[in-house]
Amino acid sequence: MLVFAQFGAGRIGAIHAANLAASGSARLAHVVDVNAAAGAALARKHGARVSDTATALADPAVGAVIIASSTDTHADLVIAAARSGKAIFCEKPIDLSLAHVDEALAAVRDAGMPMLVGFNRRFDPNFAELHRRIGAGAIGTVEQVVITSRDPGPPPLDYIRVSGGMFRDMTIHDFDMARWMLNEEPIEVFANGAALVDPAIAAAGDIDTAMVLLRCASGRMAHINNSRRATYGYDQRVEVHGSLGRLVAGNRVGTTVEQADATSIATDKPLHFFLERYAEAYRIELAAFIDAVVNQAPMPVGAEDGRRALVLADAALQSLRENRPVRVA
Repeated sequence: MLVFAQFGAGRIGAIHAANLAASGSARLAHVVDVNAAAGAALARKHGARVSDTATALADPAVGAVIIASSTDTHADLVIAAARSGKAIFCEKPIDLSLAHVDEALAAVRDAGMPMLVGFNRRFDPNFAELHRRIGAGAIGTVEQVVITSRDPGPPPLDYIRVSGGMFRDMTIHDFDMARWMLNEEPIEVFANGAALVDPAIAAAGDIDTAMVLLRCASGRMAHINNSRRATYGYDQRVEVHGSLGRLVAGNRVGTTVEQADATSIATDKPLHFFLERYAEAYRIELAAFIDAVVNQAPMPVGAEDGRRALVLADAALQSLRENRPVRVA
């Protein structure tokens, strides 16, 4: 049984701890959080102990860590965990600074430790099946990828101010999805954005609405559209067009019941937020991490994937500021 230390007892941390407890192949031994009450509550719920970073990483029984704390702690915890010989599950982004990400990845390579970055959408069964069919040649050569990702509402302004901006916080998932579906690295990014949902977001130095175009050397393209407002629920869709056809993965809804009468045809709205929409993906993601660690197999989403998504996010921000396409090295 793989023993874990977890950093972060907030919303995401609670999800991972619950999935660990339900896995049957792992257990949580330590919880570390700056919020003592939250850490104690999560530890008590799952039979773990409240610890500090040094104690948790010094425990020889601990074979892996989950880093689900605030973004500004991720890279330093990755470095410390790698040097302590622990396998690493790190929520996105690894850091807001590419230089700090590179420092963390160098520590991971030097220590020879496995690391997974939490791009949970790759583990959603619908998106995973779409990707499998691409690989099986179901639509021939991929030519266009269209990703729609809209939140039901913006996060608190206090969070927006420290998030690193929409591209690094929200769109970074879509950059990873685009890379995955294209199976080719984009070489150019052209981004446009505005604050259409809340002027306070603009005052905080961010945007809440964006469209991004990615271009690959082959000519393949991906289009990402984001909004911090979707009045109908959490809007998460992917369309891939190829030389022989197209694939679409639509929204997940409350039920598949459709009601029709003389005036309309109605279905349930999309699930309301990511905690519901990606509950299954989070479970599969953690199971994949545990399986890779135990069997010494390659990580399905590695540290370099986290870096490349941040490179695209940085390029998108530069493109937005300079109103031009930006080349990606």
